[in-house]
Amino acid sequence: MKKLALIVFFFWLPLAPLVAQDKQPLTKADILNMVDELSNWGRWGSDDELGAINLITPEKRRQAARLVREGISVSMARDVETEIAADNPKPFVHTMLSDGQTLHAQWCSDNFSVSYHGFAHSHIDSLCHYVHEQTLYNGISAKTVTPNGARKLDIHNLKNGIFTRGILIDIPALKGLDYLEPGTPIYPEDLEAWEEKAGVKISSGDVVLIYTGRWARREAVGPWSGSQAGLHATAARWLGKRDISVLGSDGGSEVSPSGIPGVNSPVHLLMLHSLGVHMLDNLDLEALSDKSSELERWDFLLTVAPLAVPGGTGSPLNPIATF
Repeated sequence: MKKLALIVFFFWLPLAPLVAQDKQPLTKADILNMVDELSNWGRWGSDDELGAINLITPEKRRQAARLVREGISVSMARDVETEIAADNPKPFVHTMLSDGQTLHAQWCSDNFSVSYHGFAHSHIDSLCHYVHEQTLYNGISAKTVTPNGARKLDIHNLKNGIFTRGILIDIPALKGLDYLEPGTPIYPEDLEAWEEKAGVKISSGDVVLIYTGRWARREAVGPWSGSQAGLHATAARWLGKRDISVLGSDGGSEVSPSGIPGVNSPVHLLMLHSLGVHMLDNLDLEALSDKSSELERWDFLLTVAPLAVPGGTGSPLNPIATF
């Protein structure tokens, strides 16, 4: 009987989300203090709508371009999810309007429909996406986001794209794992340990991408919702001090549940609302992790081109890393 019980236990363990105990507990008051402490409001003027994108200077772009040496490009977009699943309640819809099987058809055409915010589709959050105390980044009123779209801080501000240095932080590789279990927090000391291991240093204007192995775990055990691995709120302070321009992940970038009573999404609050840092969610970083490991290079030219949608709160996208 003991042997049978042991076998059942090991079969069950990989399927169960494990929530790590928070070794740096925070309160709602701590987060609200960080909102003020980390604030970039007014840093680039009272009418600024770009936030930390301002840190991507012409010189930063030239430096990023010089990172292209092998001439190898890797997509970070997840193939669209078209099936309803625990993490995809609103699937991508692809509808053909005309096709080559239609008699005398001259054109083949189709229509795409996607509700991209959530936990399934690769997208960018614009700075109008997060509301705190009826305000957005830089003190702009949440009322500027209307039923007709956002009049301020919309994704159209990034029509010229993002072109800068990207850095992949591979936490499973750091810890010798295939993937992180949902609920696993990533602390500042983990980010510092990765810098040392990978020989990279996060600097002003960089885009930081957090790999948790979310899609590898989904492949192994199936889709899930709710709990996810990601940054502990203390990591937002650390990244803020490094002056990053954009934060991205293969999930939502932050650990969930947050472990902070009364605060569900502290990293989104601190990044989008306080620091003015746009966020890239649900990226597929599997191929990038493999290529970075193969090349032993964890920084690269990153290009991000959102759709040009005036009033949009974000956009689906296909970010590209080029080595």
